[in-house]
Amino acid sequence: MERVRAVRSPRRRRVLRAVLAALAALAVVAAGLGGLVVWQNTYELREEQVVIRQDGRALDGVLALPERGKGPFPLVVFVHGDGPVDATHDTFYRPMWEAFARAGYASLSWNKPGVGGAPGDWLDQSMDDRAAEAAAAIAWARQRPDVDGDRVGLWGASQAGWVLPKIAARDRGVRFAIAVSPAVNWHRQGRYNLLAELERDGASDAEVATALGRRETVLELLRRGASYEEYLRAVGDPQGMTAARWRFVSRNHTVDASSDLPALRGTPVLLVLAGHDLNVDTAETEAAYRRLLPGPALRVAHYPDATHGMVGHAVENSPLRLALTALCAPRSLFAEGFLADQERFLAAVGAEGGGG
Repeated sequence: MERVRAVRSPRRRRVLRAVLAALAALAVVAAGLGGLVVWQNTYELREEQVVIRQDGRALDGVLALPERGKGPFPLVVFVHGDGPVDATHDTFYRPMWEAFARAGYASLSWNKPGVGGAPGDWLDQSMDDRAAEAAAAIAWARQRPDVDGDRVGLWGASQAGWVLPKIAARDRGVRFAIAVSPAVNWHRQGRYNLLAELERDGASDAEVATALGRRETVLELLRRGASYEEYLRAVGDPQGMTAARWRFVSRNHTVDASSDLPALRGTPVLLVLAGHDLNVDTAETEAAYRRLLPGPALRVAHYPDATHGMVGHAVENSPLRLALTALCAPRSLFAEGFLADQERFLAAVGAEGGGG
């Protein structure tokens, strides 16, 4: 027995040493990765938690300021797209805030109603409600000594395309706008999105016909102001349409940016369009903007490899790559040139006197 122990003991020690060495190596790698993640998610700006008052309720927001200086800084006001979005858009906005800060701009964003403990419900809002909310935020910001109230502009994505021109119509002091993947007409956008997703999924002609028939049924229900219960009886499977979402769609389905876009005429506008946009017909959007905002104030930027959210197409199509990029290199989420082009736009607007 003693001989057996003498033989096995050194072997166990070697195995133990190997295991400990492997664990130590893993710890070093983990520490390195942790340091990389912290470094990549540290931004050159100052963030201040703020509370904006509008019609007796509080909007919890973030004011992101350039890393140095007291201002007053020109300001970019963020207007969210669809969905329950918080002030940072789950940190998605921070790379943009950093780019804007390098151009000398502050950024302001806030939680949608009902998000992050905020009162209310964003699904109860119309596009006019959203514009009024943003106008209140701008009025609040203009009272701050670190904000130049004469140099305030807008940034908005997707659904915000219906909100930005409404804000400009309310506030003639808006000096610029960045519109990212905006739609023009709600109904045409919905049809385009439906067909694009069916094509992506390889739907048959019969499946396409069925989907278009269902869509016509829904449009007829909306036209006559049907209740959610009528909707359920007519279409059967709600396919994710809740009662609250039905009310939201019923309230907003007639919007069309064409009637409000002329409010931005003569204002520097950067229209940002993606090459892999399944949500918005970018050709229709560009044609409408060029028709309604003629002249050199409109600038159009195309990103052929980008999706609707301006994320690289290859990145978005790989869940693992998307998660790793968001964690370890969040600035690389976006299509090449997207951040730099917006920074240059703001710098140019400032040089021309519109923004700074």
